[in-house]
Amino acid sequence: MKLLDEIMQRAKNNPQRIVLPEGTEIRTLQAANIILKEKAAKLILLGNKTEIDKIADKNGLKYIKEATIINPETHPDIKKYAELLYEIRKSKGMTYDEAEKLARDPLYLACLMIKNGDADGELAGAQNTTGNVLRPAFQIVRTKPGIKIVSGAILMFTQKEEFGEKGLFVFADCAVNPNPNAEELASIAVSTAETAMFLAEIEPKVAMLSFSTKGSAQHELADKVKEATRIAKEMAPELLIDGELQADAALVEKIGKSKAPGSAVAGEANVLVFPDLQSGNIAYKLVERLSGAKAIGPVLQGIAAPINDLSRGCSVEDIVRMITITANQAIKNV
Repeated sequence: MKLLDEIMQRAKNNPQRIVLPEGTEIRTLQAANIILKEKAAKLILLGNKTEIDKIADKNGLKYIKEATIINPETHPDIKKYAELLYEIRKSKGMTYDEAEKLARDPLYLACLMIKNGDADGELAGAQNTTGNVLRPAFQIVRTKPGIKIVSGAILMFTQKEEFGEKGLFVFADCAVNPNPNAEELASIAVSTAETAMFLAEIEPKVAMLSFSTKGSAQHELADKVKEATRIAKEMAPELLIDGELQADAALVEKIGKSKAPGSAVAGEANVLVFPDLQSGNIAYKLVERLSGAKAIGPVLQGIAAPINDLSRGCSVEDIVRMITITANQAIKNV
């Protein structure tokens, strides 16, 4: 897929400092070895250096020596990071002793390094749950200005070039929010449009999906999507966003013109925003399994700095891709 090659090349052209908190996890180290060989990022591995070196030697990962390796237990700057965490969280009741203990947690340390300007992005989740990865991100890095919620986008590569952007779509939210309200759904739409622009490098045409098209059905669920569309247009009037649209009206030109005449999105959508996590997650997995499409992600969006979460069943190839995607987000600061 050409876009993935372009993402790798952009990462090589402008290497970013990406911190990997799971520095002793074998798939992570294998992926890191590939990234370092390709010079696609400047990697920071968190973990015991002796253990990391032993795993690297045993598995022939000769490029790991080019990474910066930091042991959270012995890092000389740990008190600096603890003080930073304390200042951020003291209003929530955190004591300095608690902050110093948490600063030695690799997932917290990674976010503190980003907050302090010592790293550009983070990738974790091969060993840790999504909740554990996101908790320090929410507490320390927080969301982008004007964005109310973090969400997860999927890059969906289909073989149907007559739809979307020559078969490419961005789906959201497929990973984080079970039932966003109208304001949150609007933030998801704007964030996903930015991901489409800066990561996929396409002009986003955002369809706010529902079981109704332009009032064809009356229900509070459709009303939520309608209201989210209004808010999203106010948030980003320069973007092409329309809704509420049924999936066929969003995708098929003839149906779009019939059901939503005059819409700049209907029949041409390349960004699909689902009304809730249930529909988004089901949709992307159905498309992936039934059509042979390739799903990449989720790519987390809305955080003030690039922080991404892996599936614990991820492959080495998945980790390599997500490191380059995280690096691209850092380049664009999406």
